[in-house]
Amino acid sequence: MTETDPAPTRPIWLADDKKRVQIIDQRMLPHNLVIVDLTTVDQVIEAIGEMMVRGAPLIGVTGAFGVFIAVQNALESGDFEAQVRKECLRIKEARPTAVNLAWGVDRVCAAVFSKSNPGDCLAAALAEASAIAEEEVDNCRRIGEHGVSLIEAIRREKGGKTVNVLTHCNAGWLACVEHGTATAPIYKAFEKGIDIHVWVDETRPLNQGARLTAWELGQRGVAHTVITDNAGGHLMQHGMVDIVIVGTDRSTYTGDVANKIGTYLKALAARDNNIPFYVALPSSTFDWEMTDGLAQIPIEERNPDEVRCVEGLCPDGRVEKVRIVPEKSRAANYAFDVTPARLVTGFITERGVCGANRDQVLALFPEKR
Repeated sequence: MTETDPAPTRPIWLADDKKRVQIIDQRMLPHNLVIVDLTTVDQVIEAIGEMMVRGAPLIGVTGAFGVFIAVQNALESGDFEAQVRKECLRIKEARPTAVNLAWGVDRVCAAVFSKSNPGDCLAAALAEASAIAEEEVDNCRRIGEHGVSLIEAIRREKGGKTVNVLTHCNAGWLACVEHGTATAPIYKAFEKGIDIHVWVDETRPLNQGARLTAWELGQRGVAHTVITDNAGGHLMQHGMVDIVIVGTDRSTYTGDVANKIGTYLKALAARDNNIPFYVALPSSTFDWEMTDGLAQIPIEERNPDEVRCVEGLCPDGRVEKVRIVPEKSRAANYAFDVTPARLVTGFITERGVCGANRDQVLALFPEKR
């Protein structure tokens, strides 16, 4: 189903019948706004794996609602618990890098099996999945409130002149539930009347910056310019970037950051040009077990056709995919890279801004010690 009016304000929600989960198919943006119903675990896994939904917080919320769907469909099963546990494992395997997926699934699964009556299990699954969604909304709101102080400080240093932010991939409300992570401070600054401009990396291979971040910022009226991925270093060399803010799909509590492929190169360029490089994330995106991101974080390799091809809007209104490389050329599609803690100026979390190191992260989250 294609919807044009009114536009959803979230990328995932429960349908009016309280049975279907509905999502925006983000593969179709910005040219078409397509709403998809999720009623089976297979559909949830496809939505995550094929990137109808993407972004660490949203993947976690989708996984959480996936458990609700699994419980709903297992109520008539002869072995309810075994069926639900099997489906939860399948959902967690849909994508490997974002830690939020397993976190969301495990949390709802625990709520479900705290009940003895299968009927109560369904209500528990829905309540917990909904709670996770609302908590992520609040976390992102608070990330914005903490992160805007960094932008305000730059504005003061520049005497009120335009603050130029560079971001990579999409870490907006489409990747979360509302506000976004990297975009939350940007939106808060815009609401405060700060003169702000965003450099939007196109972020090949799926162009999530050009397609999604640009669409989001345009919807809000935030000034932005789409650039090729490799233009960031040039802009930094010429004083055209004041701060880099990105999101993350998994970060170690020791400061290493896995984000969309190409983030590491932006961090290197920022360090070489003395530009602050911040990572915005809710605590659900921290991996509290891993300590060495480069050695331990699994890096997803996706279909090489995502590199070989691009998709766009034709003059006649059709959306078409075209191949841009020679037919026999091989392609590799690493979805993420790891930026080491030494290149990260700091984390912007729902509890405040801190250095990208064990001591400062644990000072904000002492319960994780």
